[in-house]
Amino acid sequence: MEKVEVGEIFTISDETGEENEVEVLAVLTVDEVEYVAVSFVEDLQEETDEDIDIFFLKIDEDGDFAAIDSDEEFDRVSNAFDEILNNDEGGE
Repeated sequence: MEKVEVGEIFTISDETGEENEVEVLAVLTVDEVEYVAVSFVEDLQEETDEDIDIFFLKIDEDGDFAAIDSDEEFDRVSNAFDEILNNDEGGE
């Protein structure tokens, strides 16, 4: 499996089949599973004061993005990303 890198851009399809480009903002391993935080490239390119939407996806054993299965899993991943993102901001 190829390692996903921060800054990579991927095309993903939503539940309606519409394709969107997303950029990897962070990569993190939680409980031996790799996850990525992504946001829409279009949102990242807009200069605005509004918050951007960030989505968490897990990387399955085939190296593909997969949805997070449960609220508990989402909460664990969200909290772990919050910790690293807040630490990065505090260091500036």
